[in-house]
Amino acid sequence: MAAPARARSWLLGAPVDAVSLPAAATWVLDAVRQGAFRLVVTLNPEIVVGAARDPALLAALRAADLSVADGVGISLAARLRGRPLPGRVPGVDLVGEVLRRGGEELSVFFLGGRPGVAERAAETAARRYGCRVAGTYHGYFRRPGGEPEVCAAVAASGARLLLAGLGPGQERFLHEHRDALGPVVAIGVGGTLDVLAGTARRMPAWSSRLGVEWVLRVGLDPRRWRRVPNLLRFAWMVAAGRDIPDAAGR
Repeated sequence: MAAPARARSWLLGAPVDAVSLPAAATWVLDAVRQGAFRLVVTLNPEIVVGAARDPALLAALRAADLSVADGVGISLAARLRGRPLPGRVPGVDLVGEVLRRGGEELSVFFLGGRPGVAERAAETAARRYGCRVAGTYHGYFRRPGGEPEVCAAVAASGARLLLAGLGPGQERFLHEHRDALGPVVAIGVGGTLDVLAGTARRMPAWSSRLGVEWVLRVGLDPRRWRRVPNLLRFAWMVAAGRDIPDAAGR
């Protein structure tokens, strides 16, 4: 396992690395050149709450080679616990920085989203950054035999960077299939493929700087109200100091 880019601390039982966006991108590009499987987690409150309910997801988070603070809630919680971070590393920004700096050096597999989204995301990335598209696959493969088929496609593609936008549990999938995916740096990127594909838009830059991007997203898209209970539970966990126990109950 590659060493974290900077000091690692633990937040509510999940690891988070004190790393800036440029340093995280450098870590990813260095790991790509090493040619071994690496798992990168873009940590947000919903993932932490999910890990509190799912031991397999928690195990995946704790096995991450790099874990960055994607959500503003993670940064705030770290500060409240006396472990301030250099800043947020949003997954969409990390992907953009890695692709921009890697350019044609990068062979990338785009995995996730509705049918057609990965293809459009790959076309945009190739045009904008010059990366090489090793392959694409939609995110609706959870069927008998589907997961081995996807893993085989990724491994056979020759990709060295895997952008996986598979929604809740994407980190668990990447960790559980790390041996079958081949020597890729796998990043759980959430909705980043939709942003690249143009099927979702980012909120204004000022909302990210002020830490209210998620508020705007919820306000503009009623479907996101289902996220609110998880955000409230995360806030409760932080206030109560409720770390997620490991398998031994510690």
